[in-house]
Amino acid sequence: MVTGRKSPLNPRVLIVGNYCHDVLIRDGDVLAETLGGAASFISNVFDGLSIRCNLISKVGQDFKYQAKVSHGAIVVPSSETTMFHAYFDLGLGGNGREDRVLKRVSACEPITPMDLPDTRFDFGMAVGVGGEILPETLERMLEICRVVFVDIQALIRVFGRDDGAVNLVNLKESGFYPLLPRIGVLKASTEEAVFVDVEEIRKWCCVVVTNGKEGCKVYWSDGELQIAPFLANQRDPTGAGDSFLGGFVAGLVQGLSVPDAALLGNFLGSLTVEQIGLPKFDLRILQRVRDEVQRRKMQCSSYCYERSDGELKFSKPLGHEQFHASLGTAKLPYLQTVQECRCDLPRSPNSVEQSLPNQYTGHPKLLPTPFHEEPVRTIDNEP
Repeated sequence: MVTGRKSPLNPRVLIVGNYCHDVLIRDGDVLAETLGGAASFISNVFDGLSIRCNLISKVGQDFKYQAKVSHGAIVVPSSETTMFHAYFDLGLGGNGREDRVLKRVSACEPITPMDLPDTRFDFGMAVGVGGEILPETLERMLEICRVVFVDIQALIRVFGRDDGAVNLVNLKESGFYPLLPRIGVLKASTEEAVFVDVEEIRKWCCVVVTNGKEGCKVYWSDGELQIAPFLANQRDPTGAGDSFLGGFVAGLVQGLSVPDAALLGNFLGSLTVEQIGLPKFDLRILQRVRDEVQRRKMQCSSYCYERSDGELKFSKPLGHEQFHASLGTAKLPYLQTVQECRCDLPRSPNSVEQSLPNQYTGHPKLLPTPFHEEPVRTIDNEP
């Protein structure tokens, strides 16, 4: 038996992916625990931009954040909440980042087609992190959602049978490959993109590859487009890709073209890296962003996020660069606020949602936040 929650009235977006407990460990000591899962970052963006959505997530009775999340989860009494442990060593890898081994310690039961609502949505988002999305669940999403966005980590993550170590497999080896021609957009980080033949996949669906401070690149059958980034005082890059995807879809929901929506995604990602953990967006900045989006929508009234044949519109509308500049201007007060509001360091290693000690803050990857957006190192130390 499971217990659920009410859905928002007439949502346009369906988000599917489990909440998680994330634990950061160094030298056997627990440094931090926090809410994890891509769904938490994406719903946070939607809440900030007043985008209605229906979120389907499963957790166990041990879930620590049920009172804190704005979108309740389905509680499975017989299951534990999905939990990840991230183990860091003291050495730097060849790319200058500290090595990390990510392990899934526990997993809540998968999200099945029966868990999805019996209604229609404009957009669906398959954003699993712990193997909770099954091929048949994604197939059902394709049936009830007009356009489905998929984060590739939901498709290519596998977990060690003995220790739960996270590895990545080639997309062709997953059970999701036959569904690709029906997917609208596939999102991957540059590290994950090596497990995908982008040139082949772009013939079937749009592929968006995020690349941190370089912005992102959009590929489709007829072309490709580099989308400019935004300056950021980076403290923690984890979760940035999820906020990007949330901003991207939020832009499409509000009528922006794909290039403009990708700019909004880059903007939300840049805000996310300014903070540790699930970001708390400045309400003044969010209002300025909403104003800019509405202004842009009015300016481009002759454009829409779709073509008349129902496919996404990829052409860059006039004024795209000005829209980038306007969003950047909206962020300026926020940059100053972040500089002035550095968090005090916690004293207890058992504190929930805490910052790292001073000696760790110089390494952006070593922060107590969800780890699903960082490149995963396999047991063989290969990306």
